[in-house]
Amino acid sequence: MVGYDTSDDACVYKITEEIAAIHTVDFFTPIVDDPYLFGQIAAANALSDVYAMGGRPAVAMNLLCVPNCLSLETVHQILLGGHDKAVEAGCAIAGGHTIQDQEPKYGMCVTGYVHPDKVLRNVGAEPGDVLVLTKPIGTGVITTGAKADMVSREDYDAATASMAALNRTAGELVQECSHVHACTDITGFGLLGHAYEMASGSGVTACLFSADIPLLNGAKELAEMGIIPAGAYRNMDYVKPSLFVDPSVSRVLVDLAADPQTSGGLLVSLPRKESEHLIQRLHAASQTGAIVGEIVPNQGHSVAIL
Repeated sequence: MVGYDTSDDACVYKITEEIAAIHTVDFFTPIVDDPYLFGQIAAANALSDVYAMGGRPAVAMNLLCVPNCLSLETVHQILLGGHDKAVEAGCAIAGGHTIQDQEPKYGMCVTGYVHPDKVLRNVGAEPGDVLVLTKPIGTGVITTGAKADMVSREDYDAATASMAALNRTAGELVQECSHVHACTDITGFGLLGHAYEMASGSGVTACLFSADIPLLNGAKELAEMGIIPAGAYRNMDYVKPSLFVDPSVSRVLVDLAADPQTSGGLLVSLPRKESEHLIQRLHAASQTGAIVGEIVPNQGHSVAIL
């Protein structure tokens, strides 16, 4: 049902008229020093693709790369973090595969399920839709700043908590909406890159409202100091040929829109009337919910930052 032609979050294979399987895989190097927290974040990031497709995770396999110098207790803590996050998601870990590598890496191959009529894709956005974001952005800037001890403990803890948080509640609330036209999760390509993929695949223009994008505490201040991860510049290069930036928008907000995210929130394209109900439900569930843009007919570029 869904392949790789639009760079979607996962592939979807129809099994019966009632069941479709969602398959995804994701793993990466440590984003934090704490092994248990790393395991949680990596698992939440992998599980997120299933929620972005409208499904529920069912079973996962661990993927682990370990150098010889890594202690067994550290390995245990990484796997425990992933296990606990999978349990929270109601997902069983059925095994996995481990190899030796020079740098530790961890993640999961996840299978989830969804009704074939309820599959969400990263394309299909329609003019008149608004874009709702379910987590603040800035994890790339925060983790880059943390390496130089430029982030307060409070801001760092808030950023890691955001990365470790499942998109389960947001995904369930999105599924309750009647007319979701497109959905994706915000990860390595940043808000800018994922909005570009949604808009270009839908044949429309996504207008991002720079002043309305929720930011993690401390992210803007770090960006103002030039603490920008290299991935943000790669994301900007990727989108730049089809990007319009209003001259009134500060460079800092453009950089933050391109900031690569780890285990970010969902970006949902749906009619404005339904978005208001979704945001109310998100806030009632203690989730972030903000309108960060709108979809308009194609303007000759895929993304505009206003």
